[in-house]
Amino acid sequence: MPHYLSRRHAIAAGAAALLSTKRALAAQDDGTSVPDPYDVDGGSLPPSPPSPTPEPTPTPKPDKPGEGAIFPANRVLSYYGFPGNPNMGILGEYNKDELLSRLQDQAAEYEAADNSRPWKLAFEVIASVAQADPGADGLYLMPTDPAIIQEYIDFTAANDLLLILDVQFGLDTIENELGRLRDYLRNPHVHPALDPEFMLGPGQQPGVDLGSITADKVTYAQQTVAQWAADDGVPEKFLLVHQFNYYMIENKEDIGIVDGVQLVINADGWGPPSDKHASYDVVITQDPIQYNGIKNFYGQDDPLLSAAETMAFDPQPDLVIYQ
Repeated sequence: MPHYLSRRHAIAAGAAALLSTKRALAAQDDGTSVPDPYDVDGGSLPPSPPSPTPEPTPTPKPDKPGEGAIFPANRVLSYYGFPGNPNMGILGEYNKDELLSRLQDQAAEYEAADNSRPWKLAFEVIASVAQADPGADGLYLMPTDPAIIQEYIDFTAANDLLLILDVQFGLDTIENELGRLRDYLRNPHVHPALDPEFMLGPGQQPGVDLGSITADKVTYAQQTVAQWAADDGVPEKFLLVHQFNYYMIENKEDIGIVDGVQLVINADGWGPPSDKHASYDVVITQDPIQYNGIKNFYGQDDPLLSAAETMAFDPQPDLVIYQ
């Protein structure tokens, strides 16, 4: 069982000033596993803002996604977490059958709110978990037991669900962590997710430093996943990238659409509705790339957004996750 570290949300200092430049810093912690490193200054993230940059020009979504692609024909509703650990999301609170029943009940609310596209259901399982301790390899990371992942591959396949596998990096590389998923992604219903919050550099560690990913690493992941799907003869994958803070994706304006893979940026922060709207505006509305996601938190969002309120975000989410 991976070691779990408590966390809370944070709204970055200086957000109001940066909002006027269309490049805000407002953000919220996603609530999974890092202790609060920002308590000394009242909960703000590092206050130094980036230099103002021009408002980005939205990149059009492709008109002809590959055969069998999930988007834009469908939306996705997912439960997130680590099996057997209730502190890391709803997926760890229940066995697979009970989890599916609860997800189906949640899906009914979304179908009532907006059924303009079919809803596909999914589980998102953390495939490598950031750790407080470096471990024998010094990577601050614990891989999830492959036998557990295979259980979820089999269960989701048998129940017509998607499976999203999330990697948290620690000090490991994008090549190694994406490679960890290689054989799993041969399954047509399995898709990858990257959690930049935990992608750290030399001398950094989870719970002390907030991680980030660069545009070139996202592009590498897009190109790699697209090539693997082509090699395997499976429908194109979507690549999910979590973001709750402006700084978590560096040079985001350099990320574009790659043929053969669909990119989803997920607004991954918790808090009251005003904070979630501010975070969504920063990481989604002002920086559109291709497809959009949002995560709601059963235990931490107060009040919890309804399905109708969630679907009222602009642009509308293509993917909704619950933790």
